[in-house]
Amino acid sequence: MDLGSDGRFAAYVGGLASVMGHADRSGPLRDYCTGLMLPVERKSVEPMAAKTAPARVAAQHQSLLHFVGVAPWSDGKVLAKVRELVLPAIEKHGPIEAWIIDDTAFPKQGRHSVGVQHQYCGQLGKQANCQVLVSLSVANKFGSLPVIVRVGRRPGFLRTSASRANRRSRSSSCARRARPAFRVGWC
Repeated sequence: MDLGSDGRFAAYVGGLASVMGHADRSGPLRDYCTGLMLPVERKSVEPMAAKTAPARVAAQHQSLLHFVGVAPWSDGKVLAKVRELVLPAIEKHGPIEAWIIDDTAFPKQGRHSVGVQHQYCGQLGKQANCQVLVSLSVANKFGSLPVIVRVGRRPGFLRTSASRANRRSRSSSCARRARPAFRVGWC
């Protein structure tokens, strides 16, 4: 049974919504995924809100900000659901032939996002403030799928972040929990 692209998209978003933890998140998830696919210059919530709900931009902007900013769901469960939904479609066209480790840098203006440092940013071709994501993907001739994605952090970032957290809170519980699950660079 061919659902067409709209039906496949709805089934995919419905599958992701099933692991988001609350039914109220399915609408913002659908709008956010739709916004990511639209031809807008910046993939941030403001232009997405203008495209996905032009009659109520302010309310949509607030809804999308809340959706991405409060994000109480498990990233691991969502990524596992993506693998469950997408990997069979890739493997229909042949076995997995490669595992790819990649780093992607995103320029950032401030220093408030996790992992933002002055470092080389390939997108800009120079050193600048950026955030690096490191991914492990599986691939064949048909397509690829990230199976693990982590924010890349240099060891110095953790020491700096831990000392900042310790200065703000004498309990230093934040500093003890600041351990990377995946780090750029191999020991």
